[in-house]
Amino acid sequence: MDDIVVGIDVGTTKICTLVGRIEQDDALRIMGVGIEPSEGIRKGVIVDLTAASQAIARSVAKAEQTSGLKIESALVSLAGAHVSSINSRGVIGVNGQVVEEMDVERAMEAARTVAIPASREIIHVIQRGFTLDGEDGIHQPLGMRGFRLEVEAHVITAASATVENIRQAVASAGVDAAQFVLNPLASAEVVLNDTERQMGAVVCDIGGGTTDLAIYVNGDVWHTMVLAVGGNHITQDIAHGLRLPMPQAEEAKKQHGHALRSEVMADETFSVSPFGEDQPVLIRRQDMSHIIEARVEEMFDLCLQEIKRSGYDGLLPAGMVLTGGTSLLPGIRQLASRVLGMPVRTAQPEKLLGLADKLTSPAYSTSVGLLYWAAAMQSFSSAGGSGRPRILKGDSQNWDTVKNLLKRLLP
Repeated sequence: MDDIVVGIDVGTTKICTLVGRIEQDDALRIMGVGIEPSEGIRKGVIVDLTAASQAIARSVAKAEQTSGLKIESALVSLAGAHVSSINSRGVIGVNGQVVEEMDVERAMEAARTVAIPASREIIHVIQRGFTLDGEDGIHQPLGMRGFRLEVEAHVITAASATVENIRQAVASAGVDAAQFVLNPLASAEVVLNDTERQMGAVVCDIGGGTTDLAIYVNGDVWHTMVLAVGGNHITQDIAHGLRLPMPQAEEAKKQHGHALRSEVMADETFSVSPFGEDQPVLIRRQDMSHIIEARVEEMFDLCLQEIKRSGYDGLLPAGMVLTGGTSLLPGIRQLASRVLGMPVRTAQPEKLLGLADKLTSPAYSTSVGLLYWAAAMQSFSSAGGSGRPRILKGDSQNWDTVKNLLKRLLP
C-alpha cells in the first residue's frame, strides 16, 4: 500500500477527502471521494469545533466507503488570515569542504531558527536558493566544494491555537493530521506548469472564505499570503443588494452571475423571491453583475496590493493562474487581467483516473493538490532524501511522520 495517498481539504464551503493511488508514469487514480458541505468553519478558521468535527467525519466516512480502505493518516489543507510568512537566511560552515545532505539540512535548520511568538508555529520552511562562498543563484549545492553555505528560505507560520483546533477536528474523525499544507501550495502542484514556475507566476486560489496567493519565481515559492475575502463575500453583497436570503443569493450567483456588467445584455432578467414579496419578481441581470463586478474588482485590487508589497511584481511575466471555486464565475478572468495588468488563465485538475468526474473543476485544485504533495513527499523519502523536492521540509516535528506517511495510512 506504499502508493496510497490521502488528503483532506478543510474549506469554508466544503470538506473534501480524497484517497488516491500513484500509478505508472506518475498518473493519479482517485480511489475514494468524500465531499460534504462545510460546517463550523468561517474564513478558513474553525468557529464551531463540534460541527466541524462532524462534517469532517462524514467526509472521511464517505471516502472510506467509496475506496474500501480505512483512513488513519492524511495531509490536511490550511488557510485563513492567521497565516503569515517571513524570509530568513541560514549560514553554516561546510565541514568536509564538499556539500553533503547533512550540510543542507543544517543550513535549513539555521534558517528556521527565526524569532516567532509563542502563539505561532512553523508550517513550512521553503528553500529559495543557496549561496556557496559568495556565489549565489545555486539551486542544488550537493557535491559542490566550498566552505560557507548560505540558504535563503521562506518561512510560513500559523496561529498555533487555530492549527490545533483543525488537528483536533480531524483527530475526532479517527485520522492523524500528518502534515498541514498551505492551500495555494497544494493548488500549485496541480495548476502550475514548469515553465510558469521558472518564468515567474502567481497562483490565486479563490475559495468561499479566503483568497490564497503564492508567488513562484525560478521554480520556487518566493511569497505567500492569505486574504480573508472570497466567494462568500460576493454572495453576501448580492443578498444585501437584492434583499435575498443567502441560499437564493448563492444560487442566483451560480446561475446568472457575471463579473463584467458590460458583457451582459440589458434585457436579460431572472426571477427571484426577495424578502417581503409574496410573488417572485424579475431582476435585471445587469444589476446583479454591477454588484459582483464591484466586489471582484476590490478583491483583485487587494491581490495587486499584496503582489506589489512583496516586491516581486516585476518578476511575473507568466502572470496569474486563477483557480478555486469562485474562478468559475463568468468574466472573472478578464476582470482580473484588467485590474492586474498581466496575463491571467484559469486552471483545474486534469489527467485524473478513476472516480474523477466531480474533481475536474477549479473548486478541487487544493484537494487534488494534496495528493500530489503526498506523492512528492513519498518520492523524495523513497529516494533516500536525494534530489530536491520543491518544499524541502515543513514542521520539523512532522517531517519524520511525512517521510513515512504512506506506511501509516492504512492498517
